[in-house]
Amino acid sequence: MIRLKGINKKFDGFPALSDLSMTVPTGSIYGLIGINGAGKTTLIKTMSGVLRPDTGEILYDGAEIWENTELKSKIALIPDELYFPQGYTLKNMSAVYSGFYPSWDEERFRDLVGMFHLNPTARLQTFSKGMKKQAMFCLALASEPEYLLLDEPIDGLDPIVRRMVWNTIVDDVAARSMTVLVSSHNLKELEGICDHIGILSHGKMFLEQDYDELRGNLHKVQAAYGSTVDSSDFYNELDVLRRERRGSIDLLIIRGTAEEIEDQIQKHDPVIFDMLPLTLEEIFIYELGGENDEINELLF
Repeated sequence: MIRLKGINKKFDGFPALSDLSMTVPTGSIYGLIGINGAGKTTLIKTMSGVLRPDTGEILYDGAEIWENTELKSKIALIPDELYFPQGYTLKNMSAVYSGFYPSWDEERFRDLVGMFHLNPTARLQTFSKGMKKQAMFCLALASEPEYLLLDEPIDGLDPIVRRMVWNTIVDDVAARSMTVLVSSHNLKELEGICDHIGILSHGKMFLEQDYDELRGNLHKVQAAYGSTVDSSDFYNELDVLRRERRGSIDLLIIRGTAEEIEDQIQKHDPVIFDMLPLTLEEIFIYELGGENDEINELLF
């Protein structure tokens, strides 16, 4: 388990992370989402021990990460911006990684390089952005880490390669209870992968929840009644977060279980009733979007 307690980090007085606490359960895939500038990259760098928090604790199964070489040898990081030493090949990088990671699996490295059709003796500077990202996945996954930290991991990858990457990660989670934290702007991709979600806003953990619970507790509803019926008081017993009237149809965002919502609305004999759980993208937009017109269009 990864546990963060009261993390604060400032740059030139600017609070990049503010009193941030979060928990990543063992063997889970935790999706970290937030708008640009929310603090996602700073958080991942701090969790990996690249940056030191000003205050707070970062614990991996109770052990602090900062200057803990043994613990870092169990963590693989794929940053958003990749760096390889000048002139290095994948084969050169494998020698570096095998010296740092005691669990390095050379056979798996060769299998992964073959799966991605990469040339292990070609200089990495000649690789495209997508090929460099694939090379990093080969190195990270062949390290057999207990913890995998990913910052925008699928940028530059085509759909087929993305699916190969996610399938391999999911297999590792199932086989070895590897713990994964992934930050991504591709919310549709995370929707089918993650079992826990954290929404970061202005350096603070705005919302953290099991994804199934989060998705099952927020619904988009369309309802319409007879032409002479006034529905203004129909929803008083429900937790309506947003309501809009379009012609004869009520468009609503309601927090609660599907059963509670349906039972209450059916009392009033709607002629139209449709209820859908929100997608992760819609949840993110709604939770952070406020009331502006652009968010309305995205939701409805």
